[in-house]
Amino acid sequence: MGISRWFLKYTVFDLVLMASLAALGIAIKPVIVPLVHFITGPLLIPGGSVAGGIYMMWIVLGVALVGKAGSGTIIASVQAVVVIATGISGSHGILSIVTYLLPGIAVDATLFLLKKVKCYKIKMFVCGMTANVFGTLLSNILFFRLPTIPLLLSLSAGAFSGGIGGLIAYGIRKRLMVFGLFEHSDKHMSADTQEMQI
Repeated sequence: MGISRWFLKYTVFDLVLMASLAALGIAIKPVIVPLVHFITGPLLIPGGSVAGGIYMMWIVLGVALVGKAGSGTIIASVQAVVVIATGISGSHGILSIVTYLLPGIAVDATLFLLKKVKCYKIKMFVCGMTANVFGTLLSNILFFRLPTIPLLLSLSAGAFSGGIGGLIAYGIRKRLMVFGLFEHSDKHMSADTQEMQI
């Protein structure tokens, strides 16, 4: 299947939604990171891995609302391109392609592996956790090179924060469903035992 045919499964609404959530994830990063560092710094907790759960949340939310395979990769790709093109906070130059793209791929891969899991809340929790762990690990490999113990602490904080971000995304999605805007992503799904369409 060519790239153009692959994109045909997304409606204009899907594409606009994914672009908007990608932009929100980028916009919130410069705001949330200093606030998190202010709290986690005195506690000697890795701030970046904790903050990651908040901006990874937008990828998880986008995948949940669109309900189609590959959504996470598209959202992450948009973020990478925008960050590289604008050089805004969080840009690592060309390496941003890797650090932004892989968490999105991880979300899509996680949903594929969990496609038989019925509880949608668990899926979103694990997606958030996986995305942030991959993001934290990549940042360490490429930039920080932390020793083993600090790295494990950072990954643990990232997993917890990412999981919480996934649950927040679940809550937002559940609220938005009340307005009937995303019924297409809720087809064949019940309230709390929902199966992602992948």
